[in-house]
This record gives sequence, C-alpha cells and structure tokens, in this order.
Amino acid sequence: MPQPIHPTQSDLPESPPLQSGAAATSVRRTKVRYRILGLLAVGTMINYLDRTVLGIAAPQLTKELGINAALMGLMFSVFSWSYVASQIPGGLFLDRFGSKVTYFLSMKFWSLCTLAQGLVHGIAPLFAFRLGLGVAESPCFPTNSRVVATWFPQNERAMATGTYTVGEYIGLAFFSPFLFALMGAFGWRSLFYVVGGVGLVFGVIWWFSYREPRDHPAANAAELDYIEAGGGLTHRKQKAGAVHTGGVHTGDSHASEATSNTKPKSSGFEWRTIGQLLKHRQLTGICLGQFAGNSTLVFFLTWFPTYLATERHMAWLKIGFFAIMPFIAASIGVMFGGTFSDWLLRRGVSANVARKLPIIAGLLLASTIILANYVESNVTVIVILSVAFFAQGMAALGWTLVSDIAPDGLLGVTGGIFNFAANLAGIITPLAVGLIVAWTGSFVGALVFIGVIALIGALSYIFVVGDIKRIVLAE
Repeated sequence: MPQPIHPTQSDLPESPPLQSGAAATSVRRTKVRYRILGLLAVGTMINYLDRTVLGIAAPQLTKELGINAALMGLMFSVFSWSYVASQIPGGLFLDRFGSKVTYFLSMKFWSLCTLAQGLVHGIAPLFAFRLGLGVAESPCFPTNSRVVATWFPQNERAMATGTYTVGEYIGLAFFSPFLFALMGAFGWRSLFYVVGGVGLVFGVIWWFSYREPRDHPAANAAELDYIEAGGGLTHRKQKAGAVHTGGVHTGDSHASEATSNTKPKSSGFEWRTIGQLLKHRQLTGICLGQFAGNSTLVFFLTWFPTYLATERHMAWLKIGFFAIMPFIAASIGVMFGGTFSDWLLRRGVSANVARKLPIIAGLLLASTIILANYVESNVTVIVILSVAFFAQGMAALGWTLVSDIAPDGLLGVTGGIFNFAANLAGIITPLAVGLIVAWTGSFVGALVFIGVIALIGALSYIFVVGDIKRIVLAE
C-alpha cells in the first residue's frame, strides 16, 4: 500500500523552535538539494543510454540477427510494453518502499538486463531481455518526480525537472561518437557490456549517497526550512531535547517516518482511485500532451541513427558526429523550458501560463520535423531536426505538472498513471515508424506522423488541461 507523501493539514509537523534573530539571519542555507539533483541527472542519463543503446547497435545488429524494419520496430517497441504495464505497480512500490530502495533496485536490475542483451544470438532472448529492461526501468521517473517534490520548493521544481531530464539527451549527445567508435572497433555487443557495467557501478554510488532531507547529515535547518516553506515534503518533527546548532540539525530531530526508506505507513490506496484520477481533465490532458512529446523523443532514441544511415546514406563516423547536434539542442531546450517556466512563476505569472506556455510552444515547433522531407542538404536536415528536438526538450516539463496536480499522498500513483499514458508513445511510435518504412521504403511518411502527433499534443494543452491546480478526490 502506498505511503502518504503529501501531508494533510492535520499531519503537518509543529514548527521547530526559532533561533535568536542574529543567529537565524546569519546562517546560510546549504545546497544539498543540488547534489541530490546531480544524482538524478546522472541516473537518468544512464537510464536512457540503457534503453536506447539498441538504436545505435541496430544497423549492425539487424544484419547479424536477420531483422527487417518491421521486426526492428517491434524490438524497439517491446521495451515499452512492459515499461508501460509496470508503471502503476512501480508507483505503488515507490509509495510503499521509498525513493532510495526503489531507485537502487531498479538500476541494478535494468543494468543486468542491458548486459544480457550483449549475449543474445537470436530474436527470442533479445525480446525477453527488452521486456525485462522495461519492467526494471518503470519506477525511475516516478522516483525522480518524488525526489524533486521532496527536495525542492515549488518555484525550483521546473528547473530541477529540466536538469535531470537533460540527462536523457546529454548521454547520447556526448557519448554517441564514442559509442559508434566502440561499435566499429569491437562490434555491437560491446555497447551493451559497457553501458550495463556503468549502471551497476552507479547503483552503488546512489545507495551510499542518497538520503531523505530530514536524514541528510549535510542539510542544515535553513535549507530544510526553505524547502518546507516552498511546499517540499520534508515532514520534519522535533523530539524533545533536539536542538539546532549553527543551523545544522543535531540530535534525533527527524522523527517522522512519512518519507522514510524504512517501512512506511499506508495511505489506504484503492484501485478505484485510478478511475477517479482519470476523470480530472488536468491529468488526462497532460497525459495526451506528454504522449505527443514522447513520440518525437522516441523517434530520436530509436530510429534516428537508422534514418541517417539509410535515408541520408551517412557513414558511421559521420553519423556519430551529426548525432551530437540534435541531442545538444534538446539538452538546451530542456534547460531553457524549465528555467523560463520558473522565471515566469517567480515574477507572478500564473501557473497556467508559466507551466503550459513552454510546452505548447515546444510542441508546435516540434512539428516542423516534417520539413526535413523537403530538403536535400544533410546539414540543413540536421538543422531542422535539431530545432525540432530543441522544441521537444522545451516541452519536457510534464513531470513538473504532475508534482503540481497530484493529490495528497498519491504522487507515486499519479506519476505512474502519467508515465503509463505518456510512454504509450514508446509502444506505438517505433511500431508505426517501422511499418511505414517497411511499406513505403522511406522515412517520409514517418516524419509526417511524428509532426502531426506533436500538433495534437499542443491542442491538448490548449483546450483540455485547464487550470493547473492540485486534484482533490472525493472522500
């Protein structure tokens, strides 16, 4: 059963005793939350390398295993079958066991599934390990959202979401040349060994580095007060005799177990709650919009190297070089969208405008990917694709809205529903692109498909989502 991660009014802890004015004002708050954000960014980068390394290996792998375009689309898609199916169970597991345990186990198992893909010699085992990878990675983004909601005040959450989301793009942007060179020197199997091994190592780093705010020895009272004042879920309580010394917590001053990594209390979740959540336009609208944005993302994470190799007839080293540009553009788009959204919010612009404007603009601009069908120059094509991917990065703020609208105690489940709907793109888009390419022999129709879906997403945010406010479920 999921634990509550948003306190009700009756659950709010009593305010800690105030320090004297001189002492309180002289203490500078620590910035431990940025260290935690760095962990999320690296973990997300590894997550996306693991799920997308198949796209880089695909041109060699398809020849060795005898896989055509339609079947390769199925292999890209199968990851999302289990990933999507595991979203709600993954969210429940997160609410039950907390962020530290969930992320550690998730990373260990997905890294093992990645390593195993390098050992396959047939279609069936590759299919099985892609299914396993999807199950193992399913709690990652609900955990990311929960950690941000725990460690960051509301006016920093879009920035935080943008920062870890940039990991989706940075890994492929800066490691693509290395990965293509590695494949050229040692074959496609080496990609899975290296990327899977990195994930196993980072899982250990996460385990020894992550703490909840109230448990982190380096986070002082000033930082925790700042997080709580902005709606962060620190759930601090003071025990008798616990004091603040120099702004740093001393003694056993973290008695609440609401976000503990030990066994937490239950919130009384019932499956009918999912139906109640889906009746609210805020959630259904952002789910449709994120599906649209993810369709552009999935194209770049799966078919993009094959598009450059077959449609644009680029050599491997040239693909490795050109592949950098759209991913760098997407990284900049993510940071720009999050920073711009928070900037608007801090200046008094409503959450409706501050959160939705970057997403709507990004989805509209992402639809320009269709223009790549009508130019001959490879350089111009890369420019168009870079603009489209930059725009998709701007639109990657959906998880911030999840934090803003999730009902009290149901952030994990709300995030699971959101990720379930959003990642249907991971099922539909690779299959659709593979079938279009198999039937037509080109990527022209595939790029039209991606562009139209982006337009539908923009319309969803304009006409469906409505006001950005926390959902309150009936008792």
